[in-house]
Amino acid sequence: MASGAAILAASGVTKRFFGNAVLKSVSIDILAGRIHALLGENGAGKSTLINLLSGVLRPDEGTIHVAGREFALLTPREARRLGIAVVQQELSLAPHLSVAENVALGATPRRGVFIDYGRLADEVAGVCRRIGLDVPLDRPVETLPLGQRQMVEIAKALFRRPKVLILDEPTSSLTAHEVRTLFDLLRGLRAQGLAILYISHRLNEVLELCEWVTVLKDGTRTADQSLAGSDPHALVRLMVGRQVGDLFPAWQPTVRDDVALEVRNLRCRGVRGIDLTVRRGEILGVGGLLGQGQEEALLALYGAIACQADRFTVAGGAAGPTSVIEANRRAIAYVPADRKRDGLLLPLSIGFNLTLPSLRRLARHGLRQLKREAETIRRLMTDFAVRGGTPDAPVQRLSGGNQQKIAIAKWLPLSPVLFLLNDPTRGVDIETKREIYLRLRQMAAAGTAVILLSSDTLELVHVCDRVAVFGQGRIAALLRRDQLSEEAIVAASVGLEGRAAAAGAAA
Repeated sequence: MASGAAILAASGVTKRFFGNAVLKSVSIDILAGRIHALLGENGAGKSTLINLLSGVLRPDEGTIHVAGREFALLTPREARRLGIAVVQQELSLAPHLSVAENVALGATPRRGVFIDYGRLADEVAGVCRRIGLDVPLDRPVETLPLGQRQMVEIAKALFRRPKVLILDEPTSSLTAHEVRTLFDLLRGLRAQGLAILYISHRLNEVLELCEWVTVLKDGTRTADQSLAGSDPHALVRLMVGRQVGDLFPAWQPTVRDDVALEVRNLRCRGVRGIDLTVRRGEILGVGGLLGQGQEEALLALYGAIACQADRFTVAGGAAGPTSVIEANRRAIAYVPADRKRDGLLLPLSIGFNLTLPSLRRLARHGLRQLKREAETIRRLMTDFAVRGGTPDAPVQRLSGGNQQKIAIAKWLPLSPVLFLLNDPTRGVDIETKREIYLRLRQMAAAGTAVILLSSDTLELVHVCDRVAVFGQGRIAALLRRDQLSEEAIVAASVGLEGRAAAAGAAA
C-alpha cells in the first residue's frame, strides 16, 4: 500500500506551446506502493504531463520533485538515472535490432569496452519471463506482431529496475491473457514498493487495477481522489465535464442486397482459407484472439500482401485488387492499426495528409486545384471536429484522437465502396470513439461496406451487423446480429462455437 511522501510529484506546473496553455497549474503526487490512474480525453494534457515528469519537457511554471528534491531542469537522462521509466503508447523501439538489444538499449551490460552477451541474454530472459514474453531473444523486433512489440517496450522499462513506472495505454495491443499477466506483474511491483502511474481509456481496467485517480480536462485538474466506490459513468463525467449519452449510436439496419465484396477460399500468410460475402451498407466486425490471421486477411483484401482465392470480387464482379495503388483507385480504403508508422506522414501538414489519397481526383488535367483542396480540407476538419491545429500545422502536433480522425477522414473524398479498418479506436478517448462510431454508421447508411477489425469486444457487439470470429487462420464463427454478445464472441475466440451460438441467441 502507498505510504510516505511522493516519490515523484509535479506542483502547480503550467506548459504553453505557441502561447497556448496546454497544462494549467496542475499538481500530482505519485506515491510508492500505489497504482495511480491518470485519466482525460485526448488533448486533455496527459502526454504533456508525462513529458514533464520524465524530463522531456520543462515546465513554464511550477516545479518537479523526485524523492523530495526539486529539479529546476530535469532531463530524460537524469530522470532515468533517478529511476523514472516511461512506456509510451507510441513505441520507441529500434525495429532492426533484436528483442534482447531493444530491452537493454542504453543499459547494455559490458565487460570492459565489450558487450557482455552472456549476461545480456540472462538478464533479458529474466525480465521477459516475469512479463510472460516468450519469443526468441535474437529475433528482430520488426518481425513481431504489435502486441508482442508492446511487451518488449514494457520489458525495456523494467530492465532498468525503476522506482517509478509510467504506463501510457499499455494494454491497447495486448491479448486478454497478456493483460492478465501484466496486471499480475503490476500488482507484484506495487507490493514491492514501486510507484506506478497508469494511463488508459479502458475504464474497467482502471477500476480493477488502480487505487487513486487524477483527472485532467482541457489542461486543468478536475479530480484527484480515491477510486473506492467509483464507477465508469462517474469517471466519464469527470473527464468530459458533463453527462455523456450512450457511447454507441442506436443500431439501425442499413444492409442492402447488392454485394460489395465476395471472397471464396482466401489464402495468404496467416490465413488458411476463408469465405466472406459483405453487402453494401453492412458493417462486418472481425474479432478473435490477436494473431489469428485477422490483420493479414484485411491486408490481402487491400492488395497489400500476396494472396490466392478461388473467387475474389469487389463491387459487382470486378476482380479484387492486386496492389494498394489499384485498391485506392477502385475506392477501397484501409486504416492501419499503427497510425503513426503506417497511416500518416507526421512531419507534413494536416491538409496534405487529408488530401493525399484524393489528389488525383481533385486535380484537373493533371494540375492541382488548390482552391478545391482547401475546400476539401476545411470540410473534412469541420465534419470530423479536428481540433488542435490549422491545416498548415504538422499532423504530429495533434493529440492521438485527432490524428486518428485524420487517418480516417482522408479517405472520405474517395467515397469508398469498401472501407477496411484495423482497430481504429485503439488508444483514443471516449468522445473520439463515439464520433468514429457515428461516422461508420453514417457511411454504412450511405452504402459503404465496412469491415471493422477490433480488439474491443463491446465495440463489435454494438456497432456491427455481423461478426466474423477468427481462430488459427480461419473463421471460427460467423455471428448474426441477433447472436451478438460479448460472451458469444469470447466463446468463439477460444473454440467454443456451440456455446458461442447459444450465448448469442440468449443475448
